[in-house]
Amino acid sequence: MAIEKVKLLGVPVDVCKPQDFEKTIMDLLEKEGSKQIVFLSVWNLLKARGHNSYAECVRNADLVIPISKSIISGAKFLKKTVPFRWNPFETVINIMTVLETHYKSIYLLGGHKKTLMAAEKNVRNTFSNLQIVGRYVGYYPKSVESDVISAIYKASPSLVLMSSGVRDKDCWFYNRKEKFDHSIFLYFNDAIDIFSERKNHVDRMVFEKGNEIWGEVMRNPLKIFLIFPFIWYKVLLVWYRLFVKE
Repeated sequence: MAIEKVKLLGVPVDVCKPQDFEKTIMDLLEKEGSKQIVFLSVWNLLKARGHNSYAECVRNADLVIPISKSIISGAKFLKKTVPFRWNPFETVINIMTVLETHYKSIYLLGGHKKTLMAAEKNVRNTFSNLQIVGRYVGYYPKSVESDVISAIYKASPSLVLMSSGVRDKDCWFYNRKEKFDHSIFLYFNDAIDIFSERKNHVDRMVFEKGNEIWGEVMRNPLKIFLIFPFIWYKVLLVWYRLFVKE
């Protein structure tokens, strides 16, 4: 894949343009072994600067897609190549559209039983040429995880879409990657809930303005304290601009 990677505060971010998206996904699918796509928010970018499994997950991901407006403005401030900012739900739809066009397959992992069944039905109705080769709920007991892994391995889907209830989130695949030899893995917490129509996706205008955080604060007022890591992010940008050469 001819995708440029830039480092922002030491964290790799991919510059993937919309016109190159289909080729990027197909090239990724044809790449040998199992692969991972990561949606990177500004909060996760800060987490990925540490020495932890999530940081290793991001550094080893095949495609790191920025979803926060602050990442874009940070790249501009540091005079880096500015990546395209992707809306997570629309990106999932775009990936599934690419896969459907090429008659590929998907495995759904996450959500509760009723929600997952409703999501599967709606995905089948919307993407008639996209084969659903399996599904399993999230929040499953650890005792059945080997069965889940075995089912995904045998189904050999083009995409494993992971959602709410998946233990370790993005790191679920990274911590188990040696057990797979195919498929693209992508975690998006709200995917199953949105496909089942239990939750609305972020309005496009709200997303383009970078105001999606306020919806999260309305649902969980404690998220107002994210202002402190955001201030730290701004401080780090200034520090890197003045003293660090990446």
